[in-house]
Amino acid sequence: MTKTRNARHHHARPVRKVRNSDLTRRTFLGTTAGALTAASFARAEEPARPEYSGYLNQMSFQAGDVLTLHVSTDVARFDVAIDRVGVERKEVWSQSGVHGRKHATPDDASAHGCRWPVTLEIKIPVDWPSGYYELRTTPDSWFVNEKGKPQGLLIYFVVRAAESHRPAKMLFQLSTNTMAAYNNWGGHSLYAYNSRNQEQNRRVSFHRPPQGFITQRWELPFIRWAETNGFQLDYAVNNDLETVPGLLDRYPLMLSVGHDEYWSAPMRDVVEAYAARGGNVAFFSGNVCCWQVRREASPSADELVCYKEFFRDDPTYRADGPNPTLSTIWSHHLIGRPENKLTGVGLLGGGFHLSHGQYMDGSGAFTTHRPEHWALAGTNLKPGDPFGGAQSVVGYECDGCEFETRDGLPFATGRDGTPKNFEILATAPAKWGNESTLLFYDRWPKDQHGAACLGLYTTPGNGTVFTVGTTDWSHGLRTPADPVVDRITKNVLNRLSSAT
Repeated sequence: MTKTRNARHHHARPVRKVRNSDLTRRTFLGTTAGALTAASFARAEEPARPEYSGYLNQMSFQAGDVLTLHVSTDVARFDVAIDRVGVERKEVWSQSGVHGRKHATPDDASAHGCRWPVTLEIKIPVDWPSGYYELRTTPDSWFVNEKGKPQGLLIYFVVRAAESHRPAKMLFQLSTNTMAAYNNWGGHSLYAYNSRNQEQNRRVSFHRPPQGFITQRWELPFIRWAETNGFQLDYAVNNDLETVPGLLDRYPLMLSVGHDEYWSAPMRDVVEAYAARGGNVAFFSGNVCCWQVRREASPSADELVCYKEFFRDDPTYRADGPNPTLSTIWSHHLIGRPENKLTGVGLLGGGFHLSHGQYMDGSGAFTTHRPEHWALAGTNLKPGDPFGGAQSVVGYECDGCEFETRDGLPFATGRDGTPKNFEILATAPAKWGNESTLLFYDRWPKDQHGAACLGLYTTPGNGTVFTVGTTDWSHGLRTPADPVVDRITKNVLNRLSSAT
């Protein structure tokens, strides 16, 4: 059973003010500002007392767990409903007349949470299927805020498969660490560009109102496409990989979709061990496993730590290295564990396409190299054919690897950590801009042209790791789906989820 968090006050670590000159270079990956709304940026710059805000005690539940809702609002009474969201929205629970109260928000809420009392408790029923859920106030409970707009409450969470239920053939784990990193509710995030006074935190809390832009932009389109096409998914969040023992053992296939940027060492250890003993992993995502994070001890273990470019301030830093738990970029030479070793590709070998000022006139398409491969079966592609450009499936942030061309085909060199048996099936150009030359450690590629690399490799234990090397793959699965993107995704899910 879950426990509610106590109201003990915590003190935030001091934060370093980032200079205005640093903003011109976006302070390493900070140019992802487009992912957040103008409203959320304004809230960080001009913090206002919440009118209708809330969060849950955790983001993932199983049958028998107690969900606790914590709300601060001007409304004396309001109605709450919970929907399972997929190809259709289905209400599974509701309650009227919930008591509302206004609560003060601590100055350190971004780092240590809001610490509001429990408003409502719900025990998760055993008959709720695994899925993506949203807790919301009903329209009758909305009110017009100070900007004249209707305002309600909307909080997402997942329900994991009950132990008594037969599991699906694949587990979809949501990128909740990335959501927490970009969330600037309370004034600060792990980024300077959307933090108050450009003061980025090294620590962010899950116990504050969430922002679900990542799910809306990438994950929900994939979920709706999968359910429309008859694929059954079970669900989890990033943290479940390190806190739920044996979670992956029930599934032939694990999925990552969209922008799965922030990984802890325990998460990565679990997934690498799973693939090593024959489990399959499909990354329909980009910028994957870029930053190493830690979940540090707190009353409810709900705080995410990453020192990022200020890695020398991390208590685990040692100048003489190695620093295996250093909370900075995974490919940092002091860690010595580039993400390529897990995914086959990495951000250092890719870059940007249709974003960050790079390839802004790009096609958003992949170029085919090995159409005879099973992953491309049924696409009718020929060598050199483009695909996915109409929906710009290559976009935003891209992962790639070092390769050389022989007889017109790309082959991974393996020098960057990518397994030498990684097969590159398609590529698209990506590039780091001149601003990357000013970044915080000397092994970053300078003005490098790279490529998004779609491909896969097999582990010695016969596990398959597939990647598309781009955040925007699921754009090609929106209705109507791109026929080639649709076919490739089906090929991968069908083959890898049926493996024993």
